Amino acid sequence: MPKNLGKTPPMGWNSWNTFTHAINEELVKGVADVMVESGLKDCGYEYVVIDDCWSLKERDANGRLQADPEKFPSGMKALADYVHSKGLKFGMYSCAGTHTCAGYPSSFEHEFEDAATFAEWGVDFLKYDYCFKPEGIPGHLLYKRMGMALRNCGRDILFSACSWGADNTHDWIRQTGAQMFRSTGDIQDNWNSIVNLAKSQFDRQSQQGVYCWNDIDMLVVGMHGGSNNGFIGGDGMGCTDIEYKSHFSMWAIMNSPLMIGCDVRNMTDATKEILMNKDIIAINQDPEGRAAYVLDSSGWAGIGVKIIIKALENGDYAVGLFNFGDHRAQGTFAFWDMGLPTASGLGFEMYDCWEHKTEGKFSERYTVDIDAHDCKVLRAKLVKM
Repeated sequence: MPKNLGKTPPMGWNSWNTFTHAINEELVKGVADVMVESGLKDCGYEYVVIDDCWSLKERDANGRLQADPEKFPSGMKALADYVHSKGLKFGMYSCAGTHTCAGYPSSFEHEFEDAATFAEWGVDFLKYDYCFKPEGIPGHLLYKRMGMALRNCGRDILFSACSWGADNTHDWIRQTGAQMFRSTGDIQDNWNSIVNLAKSQFDRQSQQGVYCWNDIDMLVVGMHGGSNNGFIGGDGMGCTDIEYKSHFSMWAIMNSPLMIGCDVRNMTDATKEILMNKDIIAINQDPEGRAAYVLDSSGWAGIGVKIIIKALENGDYAVGLFNFGDHRAQGTFAFWDMGLPTASGLGFEMYDCWEHKTEGKFSERYTVDIDAHDCKVLRAKLVKM
Protein backbone atom coordinates (compact mmCIF):
# COMPACT_ATOMS: atom_id res chain seq x y z
CA MET A 1 0.00 0.00 0.00
CA PRO A 2 1.17 3.62 -0.50
CA LYS A 3 3.54 4.83 2.20
CA ASN A 4 3.50 8.45 3.35
CA LEU A 5 1.99 9.70 0.10
CA GLY A 6 0.29 13.02 0.71
CA LYS A 7 1.87 13.69 4.08
CA THR A 8 2.02 17.32 2.94
CA PRO A 9 0.11 18.92 0.03
CA PRO A 10 1.53 17.54 -3.25
CA MET A 11 3.51 19.93 -5.45
CA GLY A 12 4.21 19.69 -9.16
CA TRP A 13 3.11 20.66 -12.68
CA ASN A 14 0.07 19.65 -14.74
CA SER A 15 -0.33 20.04 -18.52
CA TRP A 16 -4.02 20.94 -18.71
CA ASN A 17 -4.35 24.66 -17.98
CA THR A 18 -2.00 25.76 -20.74
CA PHE A 19 -1.86 22.91 -23.26
CA THR A 20 -5.09 20.85 -22.83
CA HIS A 21 -5.06 18.38 -25.79
CA ALA A 22 -1.79 19.65 -27.33
CA ILE A 23 0.60 17.42 -25.40
CA ASN A 24 3.51 15.22 -26.48
CA GLU A 25 6.61 13.62 -25.06
CA GLU A 26 8.98 16.41 -26.10
CA LEU A 27 6.86 18.92 -24.19
CA VAL A 28 6.90 16.75 -21.08
CA LYS A 29 10.65 16.18 -21.31
CA GLY A 30 11.21 19.91 -21.76
CA VAL A 31 9.09 20.68 -18.71
CA ALA A 32 11.00 18.11 -16.64
CA ASP A 33 14.30 19.67 -17.74
CA VAL A 34 13.17 23.16 -16.72
CA MET A 35 11.73 21.96 -13.41
CA VAL A 36 15.27 20.99 -12.48
CA GLU A 37 17.21 23.80 -14.17
CA SER A 38 15.00 26.62 -12.86
CA GLY A 39 15.11 25.50 -9.23
CA LEU A 40 11.45 24.44 -9.04
CA LYS A 41 12.47 20.91 -8.06
CA ASP A 42 14.64 22.23 -5.24
CA CYS A 43 11.61 24.17 -3.94
CA GLY A 44 9.59 20.95 -3.62
CA TYR A 45 7.79 20.66 -6.97
CA GLU A 46 8.22 16.99 -7.81
CA TYR A 47 5.32 15.70 -9.96
CA VAL A 48 5.16 16.14 -13.74
CA VAL A 49 1.58 15.22 -14.68
CA ILE A 50 0.05 14.58 -18.10
CA ASP A 51 -3.67 15.35 -18.15
CA ASP A 52 -6.41 14.18 -20.57
CA CYS A 53 -5.89 13.39 -24.29
CA TRP A 54 -2.76 11.23 -24.00
CA SER A 55 -4.26 7.95 -25.26
CA LEU A 56 -5.78 6.52 -28.39
CA LYS A 57 -9.57 6.51 -28.61
CA GLU A 58 -9.72 2.73 -28.27
CA ARG A 59 -8.07 0.15 -26.03
CA ASP A 60 -5.80 -2.45 -27.61
CA ALA A 61 -6.79 -6.05 -28.46
CA ASN A 62 -6.08 -7.08 -24.87
CA GLY A 63 -8.26 -4.35 -23.44
CA ARG A 64 -5.34 -2.23 -22.24
CA LEU A 65 -5.00 1.53 -22.51
CA GLN A 66 -2.52 2.60 -25.16
CA ALA A 67 -0.66 5.85 -25.58
CA ASP A 68 -1.14 7.83 -28.80
CA PRO A 69 1.98 6.87 -30.82
CA GLU A 70 2.05 10.21 -32.61
CA LYS A 71 2.15 12.17 -29.36
CA PHE A 72 4.22 9.67 -27.39
CA PRO A 73 6.22 7.56 -29.86
CA SER A 74 8.60 6.23 -27.21
CA GLY A 75 5.74 5.08 -24.97
CA MET A 76 4.85 5.96 -21.42
CA LYS A 77 7.41 3.71 -19.73
CA ALA A 78 10.27 5.46 -21.53
CA LEU A 79 8.80 8.88 -20.70
CA ALA A 80 8.40 7.94 -17.04
CA ASP A 81 12.01 6.75 -17.01
CA TYR A 82 13.14 10.11 -18.39
CA VAL A 83 11.20 12.04 -15.76
CA HIS A 84 12.60 9.77 -13.04
CA SER A 85 16.14 10.33 -14.35
CA LYS A 86 15.68 13.99 -13.43
CA GLY A 87 14.80 13.10 -9.85
CA LEU A 88 11.13 13.89 -10.48
CA LYS A 89 7.93 11.82 -10.37
CA PHE A 90 5.62 11.04 -13.28
CA GLY A 91 1.85 11.48 -13.28
CA MET A 92 -1.00 10.55 -15.61
CA TYR A 93 -4.75 10.93 -15.97
CA SER A 94 -7.85 8.78 -16.13
CA CYS A 95 -11.52 9.08 -15.25
CA ALA A 96 -14.16 7.35 -13.13
CA GLY A 97 -16.86 7.67 -15.80
CA THR A 98 -17.56 5.76 -18.98
CA HIS A 99 -15.01 7.91 -20.84
CA THR A 100 -12.82 10.90 -20.04
CA CYS A 101 -13.94 14.51 -20.23
CA ALA A 102 -12.38 14.79 -23.70
CA GLY A 103 -13.88 11.52 -24.93
CA TYR A 104 -11.02 9.06 -24.45
CA PRO A 105 -11.19 5.62 -22.77
CA SER A 106 -11.60 5.85 -19.00
CA SER A 107 -11.03 3.34 -16.21
CA PHE A 108 -14.69 2.58 -15.46
CA GLU A 109 -14.93 -1.22 -15.04
CA HIS A 110 -11.18 -1.38 -15.84
CA GLU A 111 -9.85 -0.08 -12.53
CA PHE A 112 -7.61 -2.98 -11.55
CA GLU A 113 -6.10 -3.64 -14.98
CA ASP A 114 -5.48 0.08 -15.50
CA ALA A 115 -3.84 0.45 -12.10
CA ALA A 116 -1.58 -2.48 -13.01
CA THR A 117 -0.76 -0.82 -16.34
CA PHE A 118 0.08 2.48 -14.66
CA ALA A 119 2.32 0.66 -12.19
CA GLU A 120 4.06 -1.17 -15.04
CA TRP A 121 4.71 2.15 -16.79
CA GLY A 122 6.26 3.69 -13.66
CA VAL A 123 3.45 6.13 -12.85
CA ASP A 124 3.67 7.91 -9.47
CA PHE A 125 0.49 10.05 -9.55
CA LEU A 126 -2.99 9.51 -10.98
CA LYS A 127 -5.45 12.34 -11.52
CA TYR A 128 -8.88 10.69 -11.61
CA ASP A 129 -11.68 12.78 -13.13
CA TYR A 130 -15.49 12.52 -12.81
CA CYS A 131 -16.95 13.11 -16.28
CA PHE A 132 -19.71 10.85 -17.66
CA LYS A 133 -20.28 9.02 -14.39
CA PRO A 134 -23.14 6.51 -14.74
CA GLU A 135 -26.11 7.87 -12.81
CA GLY A 136 -26.93 4.54 -11.18
CA ILE A 137 -23.59 4.14 -9.40
CA PRO A 138 -22.62 6.23 -6.35
CA GLY A 139 -19.49 8.28 -6.92
CA HIS A 140 -17.94 7.17 -3.67
CA LEU A 141 -18.00 3.56 -4.85
CA LEU A 142 -16.12 4.38 -8.05
CA TYR A 143 -13.39 6.19 -6.14
CA LYS A 144 -13.19 3.36 -3.62
CA ARG A 145 -12.67 0.96 -6.54
CA MET A 146 -9.74 2.88 -7.94
CA GLY A 147 -8.39 3.57 -4.49
CA MET A 148 -8.32 -0.16 -3.81
CA ALA A 149 -6.74 -0.89 -7.19
CA LEU A 150 -3.97 1.67 -6.69
CA ARG A 151 -3.21 0.56 -3.15
CA ASN A 152 -2.70 -2.99 -4.40
CA CYS A 153 -0.97 -2.45 -7.75
CA GLY A 154 2.54 -3.01 -6.46
CA ARG A 155 3.67 0.62 -6.79
CA ASP A 156 3.20 3.75 -4.70
CA ILE A 157 0.84 5.92 -6.79
CA LEU A 158 -0.60 9.10 -5.31
CA PHE A 159 -4.37 9.17 -5.85
CA SER A 160 -5.64 12.61 -6.94
CA ALA A 161 -9.45 12.49 -6.96
CA CYS A 162 -10.99 15.12 -9.25
CA SER A 163 -14.71 15.01 -8.54
CA TRP A 164 -15.10 18.84 -8.37
CA GLY A 165 -16.84 18.71 -4.98
CA ALA A 166 -19.84 17.00 -6.59
CA ASP A 167 -22.04 14.56 -4.68
CA ASN A 168 -20.79 15.85 -1.33
CA THR A 169 -17.23 14.76 -2.05
CA HIS A 170 -15.98 16.19 1.26
CA ASP A 171 -18.12 13.74 3.24
CA TRP A 172 -16.65 10.54 1.81
CA ILE A 173 -13.47 11.14 -0.18
CA ARG A 174 -11.03 10.42 2.64
CA GLN A 175 -12.56 6.95 2.96
CA THR A 176 -11.54 6.10 -0.62
CA GLY A 177 -7.80 6.34 0.00
CA ALA A 178 -7.34 9.50 -2.07
CA GLN A 179 -4.45 11.74 -1.00
CA MET A 180 -5.96 14.87 -2.56
CA PHE A 181 -9.38 15.78 -3.90
CA ARG A 182 -10.74 18.51 -6.14
CA SER A 183 -13.33 20.51 -4.28
CA THR A 184 -14.26 23.03 -6.98
CA GLY A 185 -15.13 23.47 -10.62
CA ASP A 186 -12.40 24.39 -13.11
CA ILE A 187 -10.30 27.47 -12.46
CA GLN A 188 -10.04 30.29 -15.00
CA ASP A 189 -7.14 32.65 -15.49
CA ASN A 190 -8.89 35.69 -14.04
CA TRP A 191 -9.21 37.33 -10.62
CA ASN A 192 -12.93 36.67 -10.12
CA SER A 193 -12.43 32.94 -10.62
CA ILE A 194 -9.59 32.86 -8.08
CA VAL A 195 -11.62 34.77 -5.47
CA ASN A 196 -14.78 32.72 -5.99
CA LEU A 197 -12.95 29.41 -5.71
CA ALA A 198 -11.14 30.51 -2.55
CA LYS A 199 -14.30 31.81 -0.88
CA SER A 200 -16.16 28.59 -1.74
CA GLN A 201 -13.69 26.67 0.44
CA PHE A 202 -13.57 28.90 3.53
CA ASP A 203 -16.06 26.65 5.32
CA ARG A 204 -14.44 23.41 4.08
CA GLN A 205 -11.04 23.71 5.71
CA SER A 206 -11.78 21.28 8.53
CA GLN A 207 -12.64 18.52 6.02
CA GLN A 208 -9.05 17.99 4.88
CA GLY A 209 -5.65 17.41 6.38
CA VAL A 210 -2.61 15.14 6.42
CA TYR A 211 -2.86 12.38 3.76
CA CYS A 212 -6.01 13.89 2.16
CA TRP A 213 -5.80 17.48 0.92
CA ASN A 214 -8.47 19.84 -0.43
CA ASP A 215 -7.41 20.71 -3.99
CA ILE A 216 -8.83 24.13 -4.97
CA ASP A 217 -7.59 23.41 -8.54
CA MET A 218 -4.34 23.95 -10.38
CA LEU A 219 -2.49 27.23 -10.19
CA VAL A 220 -2.84 29.83 -12.94
CA VAL A 221 0.20 31.78 -11.70
CA GLY A 222 2.24 33.01 -14.66
CA MET A 223 -0.22 32.06 -17.38
CA HIS A 224 -1.14 35.65 -18.40
CA GLY A 225 -3.93 34.30 -20.59
CA GLY A 226 -1.66 31.75 -22.24
CA SER A 227 -3.99 28.82 -22.75
CA ASN A 228 -5.24 27.15 -25.92
CA ASN A 229 -8.63 26.77 -24.21
CA GLY A 230 -10.93 29.79 -24.29
CA PHE A 231 -12.62 28.90 -21.02
CA ILE A 232 -9.35 28.75 -19.08
CA GLY A 233 -7.43 31.58 -20.76
CA GLY A 234 -6.89 33.22 -24.11
CA ASP A 235 -7.70 36.76 -25.24
CA GLY A 236 -9.03 39.02 -22.51
CA MET A 237 -7.92 36.65 -19.75
CA GLY A 238 -4.96 36.70 -17.41
CA CYS A 239 -4.10 38.31 -14.10
CA THR A 240 -1.56 40.82 -12.87
CA ASP A 241 1.47 39.55 -10.99
CA ILE A 242 -0.04 41.07 -7.82
CA GLU A 243 -3.15 38.94 -8.33
CA TYR A 244 -1.02 35.85 -8.97
CA LYS A 245 0.87 36.59 -5.75
CA SER A 246 -2.41 36.66 -3.80
CA HIS A 247 -3.63 33.52 -5.59
CA PHE A 248 -0.48 31.60 -4.66
CA SER A 249 -0.63 32.85 -1.07
CA MET A 250 -4.27 31.82 -0.62
CA TRP A 251 -3.72 28.33 -2.02
CA ALA A 252 -0.66 27.92 0.19
CA ILE A 253 -2.23 28.98 3.48
CA MET A 254 -5.39 26.96 2.76
CA ASN A 255 -3.32 23.77 2.29
CA SER A 256 -4.19 23.28 -1.37
CA PRO A 257 -1.80 21.16 -3.44
CA LEU A 258 0.46 23.47 -5.46
CA MET A 259 0.22 22.20 -9.04
CA ILE A 260 1.67 24.68 -11.54
CA GLY A 261 -0.40 25.24 -14.69
CA CYS A 262 1.70 27.69 -16.71
CA ASP A 263 4.34 26.93 -19.34
CA VAL A 264 7.36 26.75 -17.06
CA ARG A 265 9.69 26.90 -20.06
CA ASN A 266 9.05 30.63 -20.45
CA MET A 267 8.43 31.88 -16.90
CA THR A 268 9.04 35.57 -16.22
CA ASP A 269 11.19 36.61 -13.30
CA ALA A 270 8.04 37.66 -11.44
CA THR A 271 6.48 34.23 -11.98
CA LYS A 272 9.62 32.53 -10.66
CA GLU A 273 9.64 34.81 -7.62
CA ILE A 274 6.06 33.84 -6.81
CA LEU A 275 6.30 30.10 -7.42
CA MET A 276 9.64 29.76 -5.64
CA ASN A 277 8.91 31.83 -2.53
CA LYS A 278 10.22 29.41 0.09
CA ASP A 279 8.61 31.31 2.99
CA ILE A 280 5.16 30.83 1.43
CA ILE A 281 5.88 27.22 0.43
CA ALA A 282 6.94 26.46 4.02
CA ILE A 283 3.48 27.54 5.21
CA ASN A 284 1.83 25.19 2.72
CA GLN A 285 4.19 22.32 3.56
CA ASP A 286 4.04 22.68 7.35
CA PRO A 287 4.21 19.11 8.72
CA GLU A 288 1.12 19.38 10.94
CA GLY A 289 -1.19 20.44 8.13
CA ARG A 290 -3.53 22.37 10.41
CA ALA A 291 -6.73 23.73 8.92
CA ALA A 292 -6.86 27.45 8.24
CA TYR A 293 -9.66 29.64 9.57
CA VAL A 294 -11.05 32.96 8.41
CA LEU A 295 -11.63 36.24 10.20
CA ASP A 296 -13.57 39.15 8.72
CA SER A 297 -11.68 42.43 9.00
CA SER A 298 -13.66 44.59 11.40
CA GLY A 299 -14.64 48.20 10.82
CA TRP A 300 -15.76 50.13 7.77
CA ALA A 301 -12.17 50.59 6.53
CA GLY A 302 -11.68 46.86 6.18
CA ILE A 303 -14.40 46.17 3.66
CA GLY A 304 -13.12 43.61 1.18
CA VAL A 305 -10.27 42.35 3.40
CA LYS A 306 -10.29 38.75 4.61
CA ILE A 307 -7.85 37.36 7.14
CA ILE A 308 -6.83 33.69 6.93
CA ILE A 309 -4.90 32.16 9.82
CA LYS A 310 -3.14 28.82 10.14
CA ALA A 311 -1.35 27.34 13.17
CA LEU A 312 2.15 26.08 12.37
CA GLU A 313 4.21 23.27 13.84
CA ASN A 314 6.65 25.37 15.87
CA GLY A 315 4.03 27.52 17.60
CA ASP A 316 4.05 30.28 14.98
CA TYR A 317 0.97 31.33 13.03
CA ALA A 318 0.66 32.07 9.34
CA VAL A 319 -1.52 35.15 8.86
CA GLY A 320 -2.72 36.14 5.40
CA LEU A 321 -4.57 39.42 4.82
CA PHE A 322 -6.22 39.49 1.41
CA ASN A 323 -7.87 42.51 -0.17
CA PHE A 324 -10.58 41.06 -2.41
CA GLY A 325 -11.92 44.54 -3.12
CA ASP A 326 -11.17 46.88 -6.02
CA HIS A 327 -9.82 49.72 -3.86
CA ARG A 328 -7.02 50.09 -1.33
CA ALA A 329 -8.32 49.08 2.09
CA GLN A 330 -7.27 48.64 5.67
CA GLY A 331 -6.90 45.17 7.12
CA THR A 332 -6.92 44.94 10.89
CA PHE A 333 -7.49 42.27 13.48
CA ALA A 334 -7.37 42.03 17.25
CA PHE A 335 -5.13 39.32 18.63
CA TRP A 336 -7.85 38.16 20.99
CA ASP A 337 -9.66 36.91 17.87
CA MET A 338 -6.80 34.40 17.60
CA GLY A 339 -7.02 33.51 21.28
CA LEU A 340 -4.37 35.89 22.67
CA PRO A 341 -5.63 38.16 25.51
CA THR A 342 -3.88 41.47 26.12
CA ALA A 343 -3.65 40.61 29.83
CA SER A 344 -1.18 37.84 28.99
CA GLY A 345 1.56 40.39 28.39
CA LEU A 346 2.31 38.68 25.08
CA GLY A 347 2.19 39.84 21.50
CA PHE A 348 3.43 38.80 18.09
CA GLU A 349 6.65 39.44 16.22
CA MET A 350 5.66 39.71 12.58
CA TYR A 351 7.84 38.43 9.72
CA ASP A 352 6.76 39.48 6.20
CA CYS A 353 6.88 36.41 3.94
CA TRP A 354 6.97 38.46 0.71
CA GLU A 355 9.46 41.11 1.81
CA HIS A 356 11.46 38.43 3.71
CA LYS A 357 12.06 40.64 6.73
CA THR A 358 10.85 41.12 10.29
CA GLU A 359 8.47 44.07 10.72
CA GLY A 360 8.65 44.27 14.51
CA LYS A 361 6.62 43.38 17.61
CA PHE A 362 2.92 44.18 17.96
CA SER A 363 0.56 44.02 20.92
CA GLU A 364 -3.25 43.82 20.94
CA ARG A 365 -3.75 44.18 17.21
CA TYR A 366 -2.17 44.46 13.78
CA THR A 367 -3.25 46.91 11.07
CA VAL A 368 -2.00 47.42 7.52
CA ASP A 369 -3.23 49.12 4.33
CA ILE A 370 -3.40 46.75 1.37
CA ASP A 371 -3.75 47.65 -2.30
CA ALA A 372 -6.62 46.23 -4.35
CA HIS A 373 -6.23 42.50 -5.02
CA ASP A 374 -2.95 42.44 -3.07
CA CYS A 375 -2.10 40.59 0.11
CA LYS A 376 0.12 40.60 3.16
CA VAL A 377 1.38 37.25 4.45
CA LEU A 378 3.00 37.16 7.87
CA ARG A 379 4.61 34.57 10.07
CA ALA A 380 3.59 35.56 13.61
CA LYS A 381 5.81 34.46 16.49
CA LEU A 382 4.53 34.71 20.07
CA VAL A 383 6.80 36.99 22.16
CA LYS A 384 6.81 38.81 25.49
CA MET A 385 6.04 42.51 25.20
